[in-house]
Formats: sequence, C-alpha cells, structure tokens
Amino acid sequence: MAATIVSAQTTTVIKFSHVSASDTPKGQAALRFKELVEQASRRRIRVDVYPNNQLYKESDELEALQLGAVQMLAPSLAKLAQFGVQDFEVFDLPYLFANKEAVTRVTDGAIGKSMLRKLESKGMIGLAYWDSGFKIMSANKPLKMPADFIGQRMRIHSSPVLEDQMEALGATPQMLDGNEVYFALHSRIVDGVESSPVNFYARKLYEVQSHVTISNHGYLGSAVIVNKKFWDGLPSDLRKQIDDAMREATAYGNNLAAHENDAALEAIKKNKKTTVHILTDKENAAWRHALQPVRKQLEGRIGKAVVIAVTKEAESRQVSDR
Repeated sequence: MAATIVSAQTTTVIKFSHVSASDTPKGQAALRFKELVEQASRRRIRVDVYPNNQLYKESDELEALQLGAVQMLAPSLAKLAQFGVQDFEVFDLPYLFANKEAVTRVTDGAIGKSMLRKLESKGMIGLAYWDSGFKIMSANKPLKMPADFIGQRMRIHSSPVLEDQMEALGATPQMLDGNEVYFALHSRIVDGVESSPVNFYARKLYEVQSHVTISNHGYLGSAVIVNKKFWDGLPSDLRKQIDDAMREATAYGNNLAAHENDAALEAIKKNKKTTVHILTDKENAAWRHALQPVRKQLEGRIGKAVVIAVTKEAESRQVSDR
C-alpha cells in the first residue's frame, strides 16, 4: 500500500535556470541543491537544472520567471533592481565590502533579509544570497591607474552603478550578456571586462585578455529566487525541504566560491598568457578617489539612508543579536 501511495504522488518539477557553467561555484551549488531536495522529498520534487543560458539569455530570464516559464533563477543582484527593487543596486557599489565577512554581515543580517522580502511585490520570493567573489579588471593593456581606462570599452552586466563606475574611470561601459563576452573580446567589440577570477578562467578569457588587475574593487553576488505563485502553491512541508536544502547548498557554494576564486587566480598566473598586476597602495588610493562620485550618484537614485545603512552594517565588526 505504501508503495502505491508513493507512486501515486505528483512530482513537483522545478526548472532552475542560471547563466553560469556547471563547473563554477554557482553551477555546483545548483546541482548540490538538486541532490539535497530530491533526496529529502523522496522524489516528490524534481529539479531540472539548466546552466549556461541553455533556456534563456541573461536579459530574458527574469521575465521568464515572472511568467512562470521557469520556477527558479540565480540572477546577479543588480538584475533585481531592473524589476523595481532598486535597493539591490547597492551591492555594485565600488569598495563597499572589505572582505567576505563584511558581505555576510549584510546578506545574513536584517538588511539583507528585508531586501529579499521586497521582491514579493514583484512576484518573486528570495531564498538565498550566493557569492561569486570579488572582481578583477582585465584588458589588453595594463590597468594600473584610472587614466589607463580612458578610451577603453569595458563590458559590464546591466547595472546603472557599473555604468557610473566605468565612466568615473574614463572608460565606455558596454552592456553584454555573459555568454557573449568571449566573442566580443576576441573580435575587439569590447576591450576589457570586470569579472570574478572563476568566471574569467571558466570562460577562458585569458585567451583574449593579456592583462589582469587584481583590484577587488567590487563584489559579485546573486540571489536565488523562485516564482511567488509557484511557491505559494506548494505544501508547507515541501517549502521547508526546499528552504533546508537551499541553506545547505548556499553554505556549500559560498565556501566553494572562496576556494575556487583563489585557485583560479593561481591558474591564471601559472598559464602565463595573461600578465597579473596587484595594485600598489598608491594605485589603490587613486582608484578609490576616482570612484568616490559613484556613491553620490547611487544615493541620488536609491536614497542616502539605504546606502548608509548597508555601509554601516558592512563595516561593523560583529553581527548584532537579532
């Protein structure tokens, strides 16, 4: 009888689409989530993972989620600002986070949770924040001082903050989907890119970029989101199993991101196709000075209070009890 009941149960299918390769930390975290939730639910949930833009381009995936064509995504945080929750722009602010611990203070704290709740009015439920690490800059010339960016066409993902950032450095921002970057660099449509070391290495950008600057000037992260109508229609026990699996997959993926970014940097150095530059104190100070106006522009768009609150949380030395 028990076997008959189990076989009669309806399988809930989650289409989980994301833009990263399967062997990146995001790709591995998605597969880990699939494994955990399918096991915990005893196959009442099936997760079909579609990596590397298999279903939708980066520019189309959020609309697909809202329409219910997919149930789960892991878009970059800046993408969420395009759907009316502009607070997420703050994550693209240059030099906001000093290290991974500062990121965690914000994403695991009251501010990060409050920002995820704001997605509900847009038909989305925020489940978790996934780290991709801190960003490097690359081009076919050394990028040591802000003046080196003048005249460079730099690829960014769609983000008003990153537009302001590149313009403050003297570069021309060019918005492209992630899967278009290699070709754009190879054909000289763009001159350079900012990226996490993992993505730089996974997309083989070392083949088309001769110089990398380890600037750590910005943070790259994603939010795992699910279609609200789909989520609300799930039984409470399945929602709990998804939450539990997501919590474990998030810890796994975020720890992997830190390790893999370090490994990717070492691999970039060892292949010797790309010259790696680490900013000196003088160069770092020049970058920070050049990028100061970006904060003012962001405050004008999303409000000074949001920027101050996130900055204060990022700079605090411990997470207060909540």
